[in-house]
Amino acid sequence: MSIAITLGILFFALICFAMEWLPVDFVALSVAILLMVFGIVTPEEGISGFSNPATITVMAMFILSAGISRTGALQVVGDWLMKWGGKTTPQQTFVMGSFVGSITAFINNTAVVAVFLPIIEDWCKKQKIPVSKMLMPLSYASILGGTITLIGTSTNLLASSLSKQLGYGSFGLFEFTEAGIIKFIIGIIYLSLTSAWLLPNRSPTNNGSSYAQEYQLKEYVSELVVSPRSNLIKQTLRSSEIQRKFDVDVLEIIRDGIHFSQPLADKVLAAGDILLVRGTKEELLRVRDERGLDILPDIKFQDENIASQLTDNEEGIAEILILSNSRLVGSTLKDLRFRQRYNATVLAIRRGEEVLRDRLGQIPLRFGDLLLVQGPKESLLGFQTTRELLVIEQGNREGLRLEKAPIAVAIGLGVIILAALNLMPILVSSLVGVALMVLTGCLKPGEIYGAIRWDVIFLLAGLIPMGIAMEKSGATDWLADKILLVGNNFSGFWLLIFFYFVTTILTEILSNNASVILMIPLAVKVAESLSLNPFAIMFTVTFAASNSFMTPIGYQTNTMVYSPGGYRFRDFTRFGAPLSLLQGIITPFLVIWLYGLEG
Repeated sequence: MSIAITLGILFFALICFAMEWLPVDFVALSVAILLMVFGIVTPEEGISGFSNPATITVMAMFILSAGISRTGALQVVGDWLMKWGGKTTPQQTFVMGSFVGSITAFINNTAVVAVFLPIIEDWCKKQKIPVSKMLMPLSYASILGGTITLIGTSTNLLASSLSKQLGYGSFGLFEFTEAGIIKFIIGIIYLSLTSAWLLPNRSPTNNGSSYAQEYQLKEYVSELVVSPRSNLIKQTLRSSEIQRKFDVDVLEIIRDGIHFSQPLADKVLAAGDILLVRGTKEELLRVRDERGLDILPDIKFQDENIASQLTDNEEGIAEILILSNSRLVGSTLKDLRFRQRYNATVLAIRRGEEVLRDRLGQIPLRFGDLLLVQGPKESLLGFQTTRELLVIEQGNREGLRLEKAPIAVAIGLGVIILAALNLMPILVSSLVGVALMVLTGCLKPGEIYGAIRWDVIFLLAGLIPMGIAMEKSGATDWLADKILLVGNNFSGFWLLIFFYFVTTILTEILSNNASVILMIPLAVKVAESLSLNPFAIMFTVTFAASNSFMTPIGYQTNTMVYSPGGYRFRDFTRFGAPLSLLQGIITPFLVIWLYGLEG
C-alpha cells in the first residue's frame, strides 16, 4: 500500500509538472504535504528539505551571484565580449559561449543570462546580427558551463546531497570538471559550427519603429477624438471608467498640439481632445457608440508615425521580460493594477512565437513573457531596478556599485578556494561569502531576499521528501527490480545510455531537479544489483538532468531567451536535439573512461 500511495503521489506530481496546471514550487510543496498526510514520511522528514545542505547552499549561491552581478563585474566581461567578439557568426558564437560558459561554472546561470541577454541584444544590433542566431547559444552555453563544477547548477548540488544520503558521500567541488570541460568544449564547437544554418534568421525589435511592425500596433493603436456630443466632456479618465468598462488603454491625451502622458487618470477631458488608445476595432466601435467619440481615419496612422506618437523626449517604449522569481507570474495585469503600480501601459505580450493583444488585463502572466510597455522614460528606468523584471536593452550603469566589483569577485573566489582546498565545506564557505557580501556593501541587507529564486528553493524543499518516501516505502526497490528484468540483458555501457536518455526526457517534461531526485536513487539501486560503479551512474544521471536543450520549458534559461529571440517551439528541437544526442553519446564514454564502470 505504501508503494502504491507513493507512486500515486509521484504520478500526480508528474502530471501537474507536465500539464503546468499549477506553479512547480507549489506542486512540490503539495507533494511533501501529501506524503506527511498519508504517513509515508514523518513530519520531520517532510520538512527536511528546508534544512537540507543542498537547499541552503543553492540559496547562498543565488545571493553570491547577485552580489557579483550588482557590482557590475559581469558588465565588464560584456565589454570584453563587445571588443573581442569577432566578425563571423561561428567566431562570435565561440567567443560568446566561451565567456559565458566559463562564468556559469561558478555563478548561477540564470543570473548570468539575465545580465548577458541585453548585452548580447545590443551587440547583435551593433554587429547587425540576427539576435535569433545568438540567444539560444547563450542559453545552451550557460547550461553546458554549469556542469563543470559542483556549484555551477543547483542540480549538481542536489545530486551531491543525494549521494551523501545514499551513503556514498558528498561530491567534491571539481568532481565533474574533467568530463564537464570536455563536454563543454564539444558543445561549444557544435554551437559555433551549426548556429549559422540551423537557427532561424529573426530579429525581434529593439527600436521604436520596428516595435510597431513586430507587434502589429497599427491594428491595435488608434486615435479617438472627443466630439462635442461626447459624455466624456468634463470627466476624468478615472471617473469615466472608460479603461475599466472597455478593453482599452489610453496611452496619451493630445490637446491643441500638446501631448499629455502618464499619469492620465485625473486629467479632465474636453471637446477636441485626441486620445491615443490601444484596443481592438470591436472595442473602439463600442467606445465610439457609447461615449460619443470619433475614430480618426486609418490613413493618418501608419507604422512610421505610431512610433513617433508613442515616443518622444519624455515617453518611451521598452520590452520587459518576466523573470521566474517575479511576483507577476500567475497574476493578471488587472489584478496587479499594473498601470497604477508602474505608471506604464502594456501594449502587447509576446509569448514565444505568439503575440497577444486582446484582453490583456485578463491574461495570467507566465515566466518568460515579454511585455511591450509604453510610458514615461523615468518609469521605464524604474523597471531596471527590480530583480523580478528585466528590461531587454543595454541599461545604464548608474545603479551598479562598480567600485565594489573587485571585492565581490574576491569574495566569490574565496568561497571557491576554501571549498576546493577542503578548508571548509561548500555550505559553510558560501554562507561566509553571503555575510561578507553584506558587510562589505556589495549587497544591501534588503536585497538578499530578492536575490533568492524562491521557486527553486521551494521546489527543492518539496521534492527532497519524495526521495525519502521512495526509499522508505520500497518504491525505489520495486522500480529497480522492474528495470533489472530488462537491464540484466544489457552491458553497463547501454545501461548508462538508458539512464541518460530517460533522465533527459524527464528533464524536458518536468525539471532538472525533479529528474535527479527521481532517477539517482533508482539508478544507484540498479548499479548495486549489477555490481557497477554507483558514481558512474550518478554522474551520468546528473549530467543528463543538466543538459536540457530540446524545449524552451525544460530549463529556465531556455525560457528566458524564448520570446526575446523570437523563437518557435520547434526551433529548440531542431537545434537542441542533435546536441542532446551528441552529449548523450559522449557522456557514457567519458564517465567510463574517467570514473570506471565496475563497482
